[in-house]
Amino acid sequence: MPPKLRQLVSDLERAGFVQTSGGKGSHRKFRHPRFSGAVHLSGKDGDDALWYQEKQVRNAIREVRK
Repeated sequence: MPPKLRQLVSDLERAGFVQTSGGKGSHRKFRHPRFSGAVHLSGKDGDDALWYQEKQVRNAIREVRK
């Protein structure tokens, strides 16, 4: 069973990402000083995360921890 989007948001926030303005509708944008670019997540907190969203969050957290 895939994780919920609220879990991905929680993982990003624990890694030091902060939500910034710029998302439209159900899209949210997260930035980190040591991460080039931003992580965009779409959907509501209770929605299941899609495979590419999980991969994007995992790779972003991995890059920040280097």
